[in-house]
Amino acid sequence: MNGENILGTTTSLLDKGGPVMLVLLALSIVAVAIVLAKLYQFTRCRLRQTEFLGRAVTALGRGDSQAALAVLGTSPNPVARVMEAAIEAARNPQYSVEELDSEISRFGSAEIRHLESYLRGLEVVANLCPLLGLLGTVLGMIEAFAQMEGAGAAIDPTILAGGIWEALLTTAFGLAIAIPSLAAYYLLDSQVEKVRAAMKDAANRVLGMYRRGVPVATA
Repeated sequence: MNGENILGTTTSLLDKGGPVMLVLLALSIVAVAIVLAKLYQFTRCRLRQTEFLGRAVTALGRGDSQAALAVLGTSPNPVARVMEAAIEAARNPQYSVEELDSEISRFGSAEIRHLESYLRGLEVVANLCPLLGLLGTVLGMIEAFAQMEGAGAAIDPTILAGGIWEALLTTAFGLAIAIPSLAAYYLLDSQVEKVRAAMKDAANRVLGMYRRGVPVATA
């Protein structure tokens, strides 16, 4: 099947499915755009590369916070940003332990919100598409049965069958969008949760050294 045939078939199915199919098509484009944008963001941030943590902790263990900050500065990973904030906060003698916790939590929450941006929209698409598909099917069934009623005694079963399968197109299309969208949402969200756990671990390491009296504040 060549490109023109595929395009013609797709256009025909969209026409048969009615206006709900156009809404679902728009939502599918939104879902694809969100997934591609988040994959680009996560790849650019190198979320899976955390080898810098060990080197930074080793430098901190020697009391060399400058070397630790230099190591962290080479990584675009948001965990590195949170650990940098934790070290900078620990170097500030005006902060109490409670203020350190609060400052690190505030910075970490901002980084997580950035990673979670648009994920809620992907979840909305995944939850909304099946409902829209069902709505399109119900509307199509109403139209099919209205045509059957108008035909009176001269009912053509093929008309009813054609109306039903056209009505079911929207449900199938809605599920075809919702299933991969929901899977993508959970996969992306799991990456965010891993980053959240890594941020907490990195912050706890810095705070643990601070509380044990390790000279984190060494210039």
